[in-house]
Amino acid sequence: MAVTTAVILAAGMGTRLKEFGKLAPKGFLQLGNIPIVEESIIKLLACNIQRIIIITGHLSEFYQQLQKRYPQKIFTVHNPEYAQSGSMYSLHCAHHWLDDDFLLLESDLIYEKRALEIVLNFPKDNVILLSEPTNAGDEVYVETNGTTIVAMSKNLSQLSQAPSGELVGISLISQALFQQMLQYAKNSFHSTLKIDYETDALVRVAQIYPVYYTVASNLLWTEIDDEYHLSRAKNQIYPAILRQDR
Repeated sequence: MAVTTAVILAAGMGTRLKEFGKLAPKGFLQLGNIPIVEESIIKLLACNIQRIIIITGHLSEFYQQLQKRYPQKIFTVHNPEYAQSGSMYSLHCAHHWLDDDFLLLESDLIYEKRALEIVLNFPKDNVILLSEPTNAGDEVYVETNGTTIVAMSKNLSQLSQAPSGELVGISLISQALFQQMLQYAKNSFHSTLKIDYETDALVRVAQIYPVYYTVASNLLWTEIDDEYHLSRAKNQIYPAILRQDR
């Protein structure tokens, strides 16, 4: 069955972007004519995604205004605990809206449209997209075994073998996998809300349930977490994506 729903995680406070993070959410960084999150939305719609759920937190009013420009396409869900929770808690806030498989993305990504096509055409019902080394800083390295993931960490020394790639932040989450993630999260929330969907929930679930991966060769992409990422995105990655997706 075709995937028609996407979830964009957009609750973060963008503190490492300093002054910009105080003025607007990271998804509203603008490298071209429109915010990067809107560029992502346009790519999703071009891939036949019909419903986009944006999970908001910091400066949520920006996303409420964006929703008005895409009626019946964008829906927002607010994470009221965004200042003291992780990305898995944001995802948990939308669980009543999610009863089918869905694409999961982060709001601060720029990427080739090809990234979405690779994930949507993957032969299994869930997949985590990896790239080859970027040397961008703040990478999440993914250790694998055969066709499935084993571990993720920003610290290579915490992995037992060389990583198969870097986490891009675009994943296909099956409903079965999501239920496993929710169960793990609900148990963890008793002690902390600072649970992340990838390095915590996906890694823990992968011990008992197959979480697949695929590596996209020569993929143009970057997340934008800090000023170095922003400079690299503006000067190198974004112009290359424009040329590639032309």
